Amino acid sequence: MAIKFPRTALTTAAALLVLGTGLVLGTGTTADDAYAAGVPAPVTTPAPAPVTPAAPPPPKAASPVGALFANGSHFCSASVVHSGAGDLVLTAAHCVKDGMSFAPEYHDGVAPLGMWTVTGVAVAGGWTSSADPDLDFAFLTVRQAGNANSLESLTGANVLGTNRGFDHRITLTGYPDTTDSPVVCEGTTTRSDTYQMRVACPGFPDGTSGGPWVTDGAVIGVIGGYQLGGDTPDVSYSPYFDDDIAKLYASVTG
Repeated sequence: MAIKFPRTALTTAAALLVLGTGLVLGTGTTADDAYAAGVPAPVTTPAPAPVTPAAPPPPKAASPVGALFANGSHFCSASVVHSGAGDLVLTAAHCVKDGMSFAPEYHDGVAPLGMWTVTGVAVAGGWTSSADPDLDFAFLTVRQAGNANSLESLTGANVLGTNRGFDHRITLTGYPDTTDSPVVCEGTTTRSDTYQMRVACPGFPDGTSGGPWVTDGAVIGVIGGYQLGGDTPDVSYSPYFDDDIAKLYASVTG
């Protein structure tokens, strides 16, 4: 049986190479000759496999949710909603007050993107005249002095979802008055009244009003409406987003 080896000559700087078997091979002796004489073939050590460096962790995703402040105190929650100018924030109408500012991505007492001053407010006429809970939503226009970037370019934004029905799997986010970081819950919405939705999510006390109800990148509600969003921290409400909020949004965005 033939055994294949490379025909590489075994030579040394001298004319002879003495192998461990005691056999002396002259210059020009081949590996085949060595094998026939009972000399083991030279062992080739494989090169080590290349090491692939570990991939760096992905960057933290931007969040459109933040906290509302007035007179230095947090009191409600809000989120960036898509607009052409990139300066629009959505919250509950019952959260509107003078001297508001918005802190996107607020956490652990830190506003990483600074404070954004509310320069304009839009609420539905029915809320202004009678505080109709079915119209408990508001759009805020914001700006930050000296910043040429739009808010949306920094945080991303949810699109406004209207007339999408009452039953959804949502992510609910809000800032309790007693903490410096948001609480987040996933829950299933149901219809609670003609123009009201509800969701059972524990841990949403005062301060979470205005927090967005998000499904598939669309905000379809905010904590508000019936009982100004709910009288217990474990069940939250929202006005149903239909043509009323669509018209208000259009009046703001043009």
